[in-house]
Amino acid sequence: MKRSALNLAGLLVAAFAVFPVVWMVATSFKTTPEIFSGGPVPFPRHPTLAHYRAILSGDLIPGVSFLDFFRNSVVVAFCTVVISGVIALLAATAVSRFRFRLRTTFLVLLLVVQMIPLEALVIPLFLMIQRLGLYDTLGSLVLTYVGFSLPFAVWMLRGFVAAVPVELEEAAAIDGASRLQIYRRILFPLVAPGLVATSIFSFIVAWNELIFALTFLNDQSRYTLPVAMTFFFGRDDTAWGPVMAASTLLTLPVLIFFLIVQRRMVGGLSAGALKG
Repeated sequence: MKRSALNLAGLLVAAFAVFPVVWMVATSFKTTPEIFSGGPVPFPRHPTLAHYRAILSGDLIPGVSFLDFFRNSVVVAFCTVVISGVIALLAATAVSRFRFRLRTTFLVLLLVVQMIPLEALVIPLFLMIQRLGLYDTLGSLVLTYVGFSLPFAVWMLRGFVAAVPVELEEAAAIDGASRLQIYRRILFPLVAPGLVATSIFSFIVAWNELIFALTFLNDQSRYTLPVAMTFFFGRDDTAWGPVMAASTLLTLPVLIFFLIVQRRMVGGLSAGALKG
């Protein structure tokens, strides 16, 4: 009886979480009259790809297509994942393996910065980006997203690095392995699950973010997908069909990336919660 109740509760939670996604995908295949019909239409009666054709074949704005925005998002997300992963791994190794002054303070600050609302950082970061000469470049977004991803990534990877016995590295050093070889052949494979988990977090941050992309970019050809989707929202009406089709396409890369690395991600999150 208790197990059945838990299973039922799990199903309800899953249905609650999945329902918005199902509604989004279903709406993207509905005709415009079905979308704006008075009663709820859970699934399309006359499925159509018109909304997908509209956003993929035409220019969303003059001279810039939906695929151009897609490419910009891929570039920003890829650079953010790679740069944040490398820096976080090096920083996690430093705080786990070495004792230095203000080490604890550094770790506490990583937690404190996570508590600051992102909206409060828009103006200070905008001024910094301008002074660095990065305004209206994709580099401004990469730099910002790397900064947001690093605190979580360092904390996550710190537990994995600390769990690797130092004796393994010392034994490899005695056998003649260089510092780089120890890092590449011993430490890196053992912390790979944690690196996957942090990479997913960094990818989602860079892929979905809107406020900073809207603030730091002026040239419309450099807009990312979340910014491009704002073109579907008008003052008097909203093109809900293209919005849902674009949202579905926006979700697909995250879903595919998650399916590819889900096993390592679950293992990484579980291990990261136990190690420290």
